Amino acid sequence: VEHLHAVDHSIVQDRIEAGTFMVAAAMTQGDVIIKDAISEHNRPLISKLIEMGAEVTEVAEGIRVVGPERLKATDVKTMPHPGFPTDMQAQMSAIQLLAQGTSVVNETVFENRFQHLEEMRRMNAHVKIDGNVAVIEGGHELQGALVYATDLRAAAALILLGLRSTGRTRVRNLKYLDRGYYKFHEKLQQLGASVERVSDAVEEVVPVNA
Repeated sequence: VEHLHAVDHSIVQDRIEAGTFMVAAAMTQGDVIIKDAISEHNRPLISKLIEMGAEVTEVAEGIRVVGPERLKATDVKTMPHPGFPTDMQAQMSAIQLLAQGTSVVNETVFENRFQHLEEMRRMNAHVKIDGNVAVIEGGHELQGALVYATDLRAAAALILLGLRSTGRTRVRNLKYLDRGYYKFHEKLQQLGASVERVSDAVEEVVPVNA
């Protein structure tokens, strides 16, 4: 090739970030449109959210998610693409804790990916872990607490869970969050959430009904 010429190219949206905000809408009884989200990229997640009672529809701008008044329990098994993504497992754990009934999570992609559940226990999460299987008892009142993000997706999941817990939640180790989400707290603020970036390391969350 003697020379290259310029072209225009659009980068596809991040399906995990889109999925995170889909979960956020569903677990807070929200009504949110995730602009430019591609439903085909999130079919397994969409199916699970619909099972839990959420309304998920394709609209001209992207994907619209309307959260239900009452969430139903559902089981999740992570798989390589195009199965349910392991990078949505922590966020799903957060919404499963709000559902009435028992949900089971089977993590088949990575070992030791339930560290976020240990932090969620500080918030009164009722979970049992046996190897790569977690049993989540939903419907218990969750309490704000000081928690520590153990990885990127755990950080997002803990912040979302704080939105539905009584009292204030502080999430530390935000260095993980910044690796995969751009101005995460500002986007939540635009949706009406009471979230404050206290410092580069700490995020404070106030429940949506406070």
